Amino acid sequence: MSPKRGDRVTVPPPEDQWDIRFGTSDAVKGWEELCRHALANTRRCFEILRVDPRSRADHERQHRLRGDLGTHRHNGQDLEQWEFEVTSGGRVRYAIDDASRTVWIIYASPRHPKDTDT
Repeated sequence: MSPKRGDRVTVPPPEDQWDIRFGTSDAVKGWEELCRHALANTRRCFEILRVDPRSRADHERQHRLRGDLGTHRHNGQDLEQWEFEVTSGGRVRYAIDDASRTVWIIYASPRHPKDTDT
């Protein structure tokens, strides 16, 4: 059975790590496509998000979005929205729910999202 909105990206996390779930149906499709194009980098993204979704270790690849994109409304809550650069064009956008220790994948694609083009 294919994953859908709300499903876990993979197995449940260990107690000290974050749960990673799909926040949209498009994110499910985009994640699968991103895995086909750049599996090792997508896996690295997943591992970093699971341990520290707000990591500042590589601020060029992982950062909070700014302005209107800095917050994402998910399930009635305004959550911080971050982005992880998986490849030069590929991105994963995610919202961080501290209360449930869940990272919601909102956007995933081997293509750069249009809304940040200037």
